[in-house]
Amino acid sequence: MMRRILLLDDEMNVLFALQRSMRAHLAIPDLRVEVFTNPYHALERVCACEFDLAISDFRMPQMSGVAFLQALKDVAPNTVRMMLSASTEFETAMSAINDAHVFRFIPKPWNLADLQNNIGEALAMRDRLLAEQGLNAPPAEPLTPQELEARRLEAEEPGLLKVNWGPDGSIIL
Repeated sequence: MMRRILLLDDEMNVLFALQRSMRAHLAIPDLRVEVFTNPYHALERVCACEFDLAISDFRMPQMSGVAFLQALKDVAPNTVRMMLSASTEFETAMSAINDAHVFRFIPKPWNLADLQNNIGEALAMRDRLLAEQGLNAPPAEPLTPQELEARRLEAEEPGLLKVNWGPDGSIIL
């Protein structure tokens, strides 16, 4: 099964190091890792393609990691969110966890074994989320904006998009 991970950090060297660590040390056969330095470009991509996991830096010039992950939660609620930060402030971690429902908080520099474990647990969490909602694994092809919106609406209001039609074309309540 193909897995997609989105990485967001304003420092390219951090993104490349994280990407290299994942490719070298994660036992995921069909892994796609996309890197972004601009949170707005990352959000545009999320609207065109479904990701299993997103890892965002906390401090970035255009938008904080918490604001990015909050926006991500609204557009792609089934994408598991993790925060990467050099900051050890308690408030930083709490705002990330409370406001953006962050699954894990990873310190910089990261410990490779911890990173591997956290990513494995995040992907397992993603699978549980999809199974609970009766959704199969994400499709290999990117979803259209209409499909993404339909999934978001169904997640917010289960049954909203299911209509019972009568034999004469009427709606059965």
